[in-house]
Amino acid sequence: MTEILVYILSTSGAIFILLAAVGIVKMPDLYLRISVTTKAATLGIGLILLSAAFYFNDNAISARVVAIIIFMLLTAPVGAHMIGRASYFTGVKMWKKSKVDDLKGQYDKKTHKLKSGEEDK
Repeated sequence: MTEILVYILSTSGAIFILLAAVGIVKMPDLYLRISVTTKAATLGIGLILLSAAFYFNDNAISARVVAIIIFMLLTAPVGAHMIGRASYFTGVKMWKKSKVDDLKGQYDKKTHKLKSGEEDK
């Protein structure tokens, strides 16, 4: 029973990581690539780590797996946000078919300040 669970978790994790790799190639701009890799790769890594925890069936390894998963869930979105924010502020262009740019006109390049949009109300 444990072997089947390990197979399912590790295969699912590998599929999500494969989808993240395909997303890097297929997405048209940096911002969409960041989104795809953050979500799919984090889930894939988490599933593979869970399969390792079930495979080894050891408390020490399971504790490390849980710690790594928590670390990944906390740091991957923050890192992706910071990369996306720095890319936007340095002038990396969005995809030409993007319809919404919430930050347009909100960033002052001279002072490096970002308005929230609430100042006008």
